[in-house]
Amino acid sequence: MSFIRGLKCRECGREYEIAPIYVCEFCFGPLEVVYDYQGIKGVLTREVIQSRPNNLWRYRELLPVEGEPTNALNTGFTPLVKADNLAKHLGLKELYIKDDTVAHPTLSFKDRVVAVALARAREFGFDTVACASTGNLAHAVSAHGAKEGFKRFIFIPASLEKSKIVASLVYEPNLIAVDGNYDDVNRLCSEIANKYRWAFVNINIRPFYAEGSKSQGFEIIEQLGWKAPDAVVVPCASGSLLTKIWKSFKEMKEVGLIDEVHTKVFAAQATGCSPIVAAIKQGIDVIKPVKPDTIAKSLAIGNPADGFYAIHVIRETGGYGEDASDQEIIDAMKLLARTEGIFAETAGGVTLASAIKLINSGKIDKNGTTVLCITGNGLKTQEALSGHTPEPHYIKPNINSFEEVLAKIKKV
Repeated sequence: MSFIRGLKCRECGREYEIAPIYVCEFCFGPLEVVYDYQGIKGVLTREVIQSRPNNLWRYRELLPVEGEPTNALNTGFTPLVKADNLAKHLGLKELYIKDDTVAHPTLSFKDRVVAVALARAREFGFDTVACASTGNLAHAVSAHGAKEGFKRFIFIPASLEKSKIVASLVYEPNLIAVDGNYDDVNRLCSEIANKYRWAFVNINIRPFYAEGSKSQGFEIIEQLGWKAPDAVVVPCASGSLLTKIWKSFKEMKEVGLIDEVHTKVFAAQATGCSPIVAAIKQGIDVIKPVKPDTIAKSLAIGNPADGFYAIHVIRETGGYGEDASDQEIIDAMKLLARTEGIFAETAGGVTLASAIKLINSGKIDKNGTTVLCITGNGLKTQEALSGHTPEPHYIKPNINSFEEVLAKIKKV
């Protein structure tokens, strides 16, 4: 049973029937999926959710699919790790890591959005899926699309890390490397989407695709014992994840799964690509596009599509934004690994490094419950740590050689 009411323009409020469209034909505002919350209330209960398999479809009444959702690749319900070691280091009473580095088919939160987008693309009757990507989305569309039997066209900046390119090519999609940055790739894909009947997950399927991010927020609330955190720090590229996590918290309250939401939402960006955070700090609504220059390539979107809406979420919740330099990103990746055994990609370093600044400045209450959203696995961005980790201890294959090294280690 579907509880989708239709699509609605986020600017003028004009409503549309469910279709593979993403902008309002009257004001050109972005479209968003709306639901029958009254119908969902009482149908989607805590007991119903907990009786279902541990994947994102346990919340399916609040996701934009109409039939029984496909689950060819199991996605969702990643760990919420109580990070006591890191909390002690940072002086926090209660800290959690929403760990999307694990449990997904391609080890990033993009598996969430792609699972939903491809389920919807199948319902629309598409046979080809495509995307513009800085890496993680390329992996997810390549993998999920292969399993679901779609033809796949993946468009990436040619300067992407080699490891991320290989991680897409292994699934044998049609990989198109474009001479330009992500914004150049995205503009090209918009032209292609207007000419070919393909399901571009982050263009003509975007309203449905973006809804997949809500599953991260749903899980946070369920895993916290059916309560919203006091603070959540979210890495921002387009800004969509941040807006959808906030939407998920409000929806949980709307359908009666939780009683209240008092969460402050915080944005994290790399200093070399921080148009959303810059606007927040300047107190303006206008996003000024930038040319990305950061090791956090998965966040390197200089003209973020949802930046305006992310700013408004920050203001609505009383949150703020911070940015992190390349060195701060590297240091934070190492700190997370050293304290909690979690190897995050550069975007995770952005989240933690920005959170540290927000904590030190008093923006995040040290006595509250804080959640950091870590969105991808460090194996995807190993190049960023080149030259920033200790060297191995090289020895000969005998006990004397080992004990010489051991003596040196003990002196340190």
